[in-house]
Amino acid sequence: MTKHSMYKNIQLSILTFLGVLSGVYAQEEKDLGTETVTVVRPYTPSVSDAFKIRAVPLLNDSIVLTKKEINYSIFSVPVASTFTPAKGKAASVQKVKPEKLYNSYASVGLGNFNNALVDFYTSRDIDRGNERVDIGLTHFSSRGDLDETPLDTDFYNTKLDASYSKRDRDFDWDLNAGLQHQRYNWYGLPEGVYDEATISGIDEQQNYFNAQLGGHLNLEDSFFKRVEVLGRRFWDEVESAENRAILNTTLEFPLSEELFTIKTKVDFVSGDFVNANVNNSANDPAIQYSFLQVGINPNIEILRDDLTLNLGANLVYGMDAETNENNFYIYPTVTASYRLLDDIAIAYGGVTGQLKQNSYYKFVEQNPYVSPTLTIQPTDQQYDAYVGLKGQLFPNLSYNIKGSYSAENRKPLYTLNPQNNFRNDEKGYYYGNSFEVFYDDVKTLGIFGEINVDVNRNFTLGINAEVYEYDTETDNPAWNLPNLKGSLFMDYQIDKNWFLGANLFFVGEREDFSAEVVQFVLPSEFPATILQLDSYFDANAHIGYRLSDQLSIFAKASNIANNDYQQWANFRVQSFQILAGATYKFDF
Repeated sequence: MTKHSMYKNIQLSILTFLGVLSGVYAQEEKDLGTETVTVVRPYTPSVSDAFKIRAVPLLNDSIVLTKKEINYSIFSVPVASTFTPAKGKAASVQKVKPEKLYNSYASVGLGNFNNALVDFYTSRDIDRGNERVDIGLTHFSSRGDLDETPLDTDFYNTKLDASYSKRDRDFDWDLNAGLQHQRYNWYGLPEGVYDEATISGIDEQQNYFNAQLGGHLNLEDSFFKRVEVLGRRFWDEVESAENRAILNTTLEFPLSEELFTIKTKVDFVSGDFVNANVNNSANDPAIQYSFLQVGINPNIEILRDDLTLNLGANLVYGMDAETNENNFYIYPTVTASYRLLDDIAIAYGGVTGQLKQNSYYKFVEQNPYVSPTLTIQPTDQQYDAYVGLKGQLFPNLSYNIKGSYSAENRKPLYTLNPQNNFRNDEKGYYYGNSFEVFYDDVKTLGIFGEINVDVNRNFTLGINAEVYEYDTETDNPAWNLPNLKGSLFMDYQIDKNWFLGANLFFVGEREDFSAEVVQFVLPSEFPATILQLDSYFDANAHIGYRLSDQLSIFAKASNIANNDYQQWANFRVQSFQILAGATYKFDF
């Protein structure tokens, strides 16, 4: 390009720029006015309206640089080296051998007072764990006698349980059965009342038998969540018998963020005692009872951040088939919890109530020295109101504090049967050496507190205490109920082989009374004496050593303080007891 041509191009560019600038200025001076524009159809762009920028633009410049061809080669010079790198070796991780798990174990132990312990359990998985069979057998007995107790104090308790369970993707169910045999003696005779001839003629032995069958079904993807059934036959050596059947169901209906639950219950108990109440001078009439409960418990669960609230009611229809009396009960079922400080402080409370179904089986489980002449009635728990605070202060320290107030009509209390010198029943339970059930309306104020410490994986410690105050309708003491209870437990895995544990409990003072039957006089007018039962403290401990993965030995000590206390009036307990044995684990 010549120098003249360059000047010419510059002049043309300047003239063109001035022409455009003058056109713009003319448009700014001219008034264009206003104009209405009507949009008939909005513009809808499509892919075809866009254009793509070429990845390699086309150059139309008159000056195009031509790439110069470059020729190059590598000039390699060998360098001598004496360095030899060391071969790396992967670090090995020491593997911990997994503990061998066995599906069965058996324990056997013997001790003073001719105490004997047998415990056996086995579990077998079928179909890769989808089905399982469990069998358990426990036996504990004692054939030792107590000083200053003329009657035999033998007892034993043998129980056999078996179950079959099946698990599937959408449901699981099980079927279980149990057999139990218990033997106890009414050995708690009042001191200095009966001569040796009378005592030698007393048959103080009682045997209890129990057979039951039950099961449950859980469904996952269904509003019908769970059903439970139980059938039980309970009887004793003197022809007392009881039948019980229970059916429970649970239905769940999700409602937006809430959960609506309906629980139903059908509970039937029926039984008879061939012997009359010990307060009767003659062994007549026999005692029969039959109660049916049908209940429904609707409940809605509300979850809001740190608040959990359950609002519901328990509606129960109760029928006494022997007297043809029917009653309808309505109880509250309201509970709530709120996280005040995450897991450090959780406040909770509630008000609940229920119609408790009492039974001969239940009373024997609580006090095996009851007579086969009981009056059976349900307990109307009008309400049980409570409020508490629980949480975890540290990762290894948790606590729970609760205050409660409840009202119960026909609350069962155990009292000594009177001495009845007019009876000659087959069994000797009418010498003031057995217990009856006394029903009273009781209001209870209680305070409960506990602390649990997990020092590490090998050491746990817990302590709790309960304080109660009772108010009865009859103005009598709450018979055989303590005002103070406390317990402490500990478990310690010393090392791989040694382990030990302990539990201590304290029960405060209780009250009972001793009476004597007088013909043609009401039981409330029998001559009676109040009995004050002292508080007692009991300490128990166990220690064990693992000889191998399968075999270990152990020793258990009971009533270490050797306290001569009475859990029930006139029924002394065994003094210091020691029992030693071995446990063997195996595959069966």
